[in-house]
Amino acid sequence: VQLQAFGGGLVQPGGSLRLACAASGTILSINVMGWYRQAPGKERELVARMSSGSTTTYADSVKGRFTISRDNAKNTVYLQMNTLKPEDTAVYYCNALISSRYGLSNSWGQGTLVTVSS
Repeated sequence: VQLQAFGGGLVQPGGSLRLACAASGTILSINVMGWYRQAPGKERELVARMSSGSTTTYADSVKGRFTISRDNAKNTVYLQMNTLKPEDTAVYYCNALISSRYGLSNSWGQGTLVTVSS
């Protein structure tokens, strides 16, 4: 099972970006899919996650600005980021709790860099 993330880049403050992360492999089901981020010198933190039942959790710092969504048919999770701030600059990692024929695994994508700067 692999997770591959797309969509990072450089954006000005106030701008928007959309991240996507697709899971591939022999997948039976995906429970939680979400996004974490790690800024330089800081610990990795939860940004947003969504359960298979569409229950969402957001970090307080992104509420009202970021929206997580899933396309279960494509095993893909998205993160729409609006009104970006310089403090959103970080490497963003997708994460998923995946059930496959090999069991349950907590999988991570490779990370995609988001830089918010003028």
